[in-house]
Amino acid sequence: MSETAFAGLISPEALQAGLGDGNLVIIDIRSSVDGGGKAAYEAGHVPGALHSDYVVDGWRAKVGNAPGMLPPLDHLAALVGRLGIRPHDNIVIVPAGVSATDFAAAARVYWTLKLIGHGQQAILDGGFKAWAADAARPVETGPSAANPAEPYPVVMQQRLRSTSDATLVASRSKLATLVDARSTSYFEGREKAPEATRAGHIPGAMSRDYAEAFDPATGRLKSVGDLAKLFGAVPKGPAISYCNTGHTAALNWFVMSEVLGRDEIALYDGSMTDWTQDPERPVATGAA
Repeated sequence: MSETAFAGLISPEALQAGLGDGNLVIIDIRSSVDGGGKAAYEAGHVPGALHSDYVVDGWRAKVGNAPGMLPPLDHLAALVGRLGIRPHDNIVIVPAGVSATDFAAAARVYWTLKLIGHGQQAILDGGFKAWAADAARPVETGPSAANPAEPYPVVMQQRLRSTSDATLVASRSKLATLVDARSTSYFEGREKAPEATRAGHIPGAMSRDYAEAFDPATGRLKSVGDLAKLFGAVPKGPAISYCNTGHTAALNWFVMSEVLGRDEIALYDGSMTDWTQDPERPVATGAA
């Protein structure tokens, strides 16, 4: 399989054709997010896939009161190494394929791998649900058996991540567009995440509910044409995707950066739960 195949989405057909490739690492990330986890993985998964629970394995870390932050780099290096991932491997991330929030988990793992310097990863379009929809495709059962490698040699791609300070500068200077991935009720300040100290949005942000990018009937992202329309109002140039905990915002980041091919798209992993820990950081309410 060529490296160029490993950016954005990969179809079940293309993945099936590449099974057995020596550089292919398939990671099934089912967890409590999709109501599955280890038991669902062991009941059936893509042949050769390893299980890494998105919640349990620590793809995100609680820092202070913000629950979705980037974990320490040594933790990520060890986690990725335990999965047997080496710098030149092609990685396919397999979500359950049941909801937008489930796809967002895969997008967050994808972003994390790209952030630490890995070059080739793709998300299985439609997840395991799409894989299993064709009875002719093989399904493996039983536990995961990784072939651990050394801790991954992290080379941070800092441009992919926005911190609270960088986001504050962007909000004040208008040098980057802030894209809020949450539903309207969160954006306008009618509800908030438990860990956030205030309701509302970062001043100057525009609302783009991440769920609108996903088609629950198919378990896949909407068409490129529909996605281009959905994000068409986001001005050209740098953009920062955020939400409550850097989870749902990963889906918007993935669409803008990896599907629509826009440059200079960053994810603010701390998002509103981190932003509101400092009372000096402004919060706006109401419609944009």
